[in-house]
Amino acid sequence: MSVRQLFPVRAEVDPDEVYVGADRPVPPDRPWVLLNMIASVDGATSVEGRSGELGGPADKAVFRSVRACADVILVGASTVRTEGYRPPTLSEQHQQRRISQGRAPVPRLAIVSGSLALDPEAPVFAAGRPIVVTHEASDARRREDLGAVAQVVVAGSHRVELPRALSALRAAEVRTVLCEGGPTLNAQLVGDDLLDELCFTLSPVLAGGPSERLLGNGPLSGVARLHLDRVLEADGLLFLRYLRDGGPSTDRIG
Repeated sequence: MSVRQLFPVRAEVDPDEVYVGADRPVPPDRPWVLLNMIASVDGATSVEGRSGELGGPADKAVFRSVRACADVILVGASTVRTEGYRPPTLSEQHQQRRISQGRAPVPRLAIVSGSLALDPEAPVFAAGRPIVVTHEASDARRREDLGAVAQVVVAGSHRVELPRALSALRAAEVRTVLCEGGPTLNAQLVGDDLLDELCFTLSPVLAGGPSERLLGNGPLSGVARLHLDRVLEADGLLFLRYLRDGGPSTDRIG
């Protein structure tokens, strides 16, 4: 499908060309990290605990294009449980494009969990042998149980240290990591100065309620500044692509 680009120039564009075709230079010690989230006009990231009520067909199309960028999809265990995650899938077209680039047909999933409160028989472990990122103080028995269905990566002594986790992924030749939340994981990425790109969908919905913000409800140690690279629109949703200040800008389309 095509969507309307409003900035930097007005044009009809293909989301694949905007997102999959974007330039993402890899930092020397970790992968490029992008975050993809949706929120209502009043800032809610979910409705009754789930984000699906905020989107629509256009959001799903952009979501698929953004996922096609990633070597690894990083997500918090709570989000896996709440959203009912399953192994990542992509269209045949996206898979063939990735194979032609020498990449795996689909991204690998990496689940961040300090408590390891994950069911080894959950659908998310049905295929693809995801990565589970935890710390040394996590329960050894749970690590052993999950090791039967996942690759367990230990990063940190008493808490998951994302710089160490990302460094380990880079050593495994991972170039691009897509984070899909939730807010606590998002805040940790930003607090550790690891975010290179934000793909933010603004939904034309007033949700109200107690939903957390994009980075949770706690304070950050400082202000992370971004610059606006692109704005797309479809079905009343705005798709905003931001890059960290000092980062590269994509080639302009249109």
